[in-house]
Amino acid sequence: MRKKFLFLIYILLFKDTPEDYRPYSLFFPKIRQWLVKNYLKKCGIELRVKKGAEISPNSIVGDFSELGTNSVIQANVTIGNHVIMGPDIKIYSRNHKFERLDTPIQKQGKNYYETKIGDDVWIGANVIITAGSEIGDHVIIAAGSVVTKHIPAYAIVGGVPAKIIKYRNE
Repeated sequence: MRKKFLFLIYILLFKDTPEDYRPYSLFFPKIRQWLVKNYLKKCGIELRVKKGAEISPNSIVGDFSELGTNSVIQANVTIGNHVIMGPDIKIYSRNHKFERLDTPIQKQGKNYYETKIGDDVWIGANVIITAGSEIGDHVIIAAGSVVTKHIPAYAIVGGVPAKIIKYRNE
């Protein structure tokens, strides 16, 4: 019950408060951080929560990671340590069922998946990560990319759908 209350306070009162680099931000970034840290399923140390970030209480975030400005992160998402995000990131963990042709898609329900982001990942602005995708450690995802599958460790990916451009460790 406490976590639901903290989530509600965050969404209603503190989600859209000023960023820490604004001179008038006052104490708002610290309150955003505290609220999110205390309503998540599990959260590491030194979480940074930017303005407008919306993350489900049923998610996990590692140490020293940040939630990008106006990001939307659904339930059953695990974010590793030292993950940085640009603005307007979307990370999904569910998708509509559509197999039946005799029933409108809207009434078929949803499939739920686990979506995982590894450690030391940089996610550029406006990236979409689809339900069930898995991002390996040390990955860079170029701005505007759409990730639809597993991305191996050290890959630099970009495009729609995201494809491997090269590897960081080569």
